[in-house]
Amino acid sequence: MKKTIIAIMLIMFAITTLFIGCKQKEDAEKKQRVTAYTTLDEELAREVFKAFTEETGIQVDWVRLSTGEAVARIEAEKENPQASIWFGGVGIGHIEAKLKGLTMAYDSPAANMPPQFRDKSFFWTGIYAGALCFESNTEKLKQYGLKAPTSWADITSPVYEDHVQMANPGSSGTAYNVLATLVQLYGEEKAFEFMKGLDNNIIQYTRSGSAPGRNASIGETTIAIGYSHDGVRLVAEGYPLEITFPSEGTGYEVASISLIKNGPEDELDAAKILFDWGLGETAAKLYATKFVVPFVDVPLAKGAKPIAQLKVINQDDAWAAANKARLVEKWNEIIEGGEAKTESKK
Repeated sequence: MKKTIIAIMLIMFAITTLFIGCKQKEDAEKKQRVTAYTTLDEELAREVFKAFTEETGIQVDWVRLSTGEAVARIEAEKENPQASIWFGGVGIGHIEAKLKGLTMAYDSPAANMPPQFRDKSFFWTGIYAGALCFESNTEKLKQYGLKAPTSWADITSPVYEDHVQMANPGSSGTAYNVLATLVQLYGEEKAFEFMKGLDNNIIQYTRSGSAPGRNASIGETTIAIGYSHDGVRLVAEGYPLEITFPSEGTGYEVASISLIKNGPEDELDAAKILFDWGLGETAAKLYATKFVVPFVDVPLAKGAKPIAQLKVINQDDAWAAANKARLVEKWNEIIEGGEAKTESKK
């Protein structure tokens, strides 16, 4: 009798264990997941998505792509989207994706930034901004008896001849932002006159937008035009840079988030949760560790300035995106020798 009872109990235990195992496997398979394309720095992306999973339990399967690569991939997959959300990337790229019908509107309840940092129809929403600035090597300034420029007018002064670097607008989103900023600030005719004056001072155009700042940091050029977060990072690393902003008003980039149109249906709820979370405090604190300025009020890296404390232009990213090809072509026509002064392709 005892043997029979023990046998029955063992069978019941085995059935129970099998049931629990199957249930756990089923729960694991049902665990919420979301597929993301991200243009965040890879290290930051890893930290951001790890924190999100820890807070929500939702697993993020992500692939890092540049802004251009992200738009191209989403477009290539348009008939059968493989991802649900594009996280990070320059706002002009998100506008391009919107105009191509690749993304969908989402009015996130977590969006509390000023309206100029968000699409009016809610197709993309900004997570942080980076303002254009001048990055000047303080040792070089002293060597040549120069002062750091504090205006767009300054940077065209003959005293800075062969002392300035910026990127080529045809290869760099940063440099195109400079061009678009000046056109919006001064009007097209005056802006191109300005660009010709600036060209007189340019020792070299780089292909990458962050390269001039790195070159200034090691003394290969005296002054660079770039984004302030890149400059703040270099200062934090101990390089002798002074960061100044043009007094007439400056342009900026907006890193953004968009939901991908017709993404995997079973991921949509999780994608919206990630979208909302990406606009919140936890995510903002992580962004700030990379020297950028989120739209949420969190402690910033030393030297970083909130966009609200800067004089920025009334920037129209939709206009800038629509006119990019035309303005770059015009720059190539008017700035004679611009390509010759551009570093070779690697």
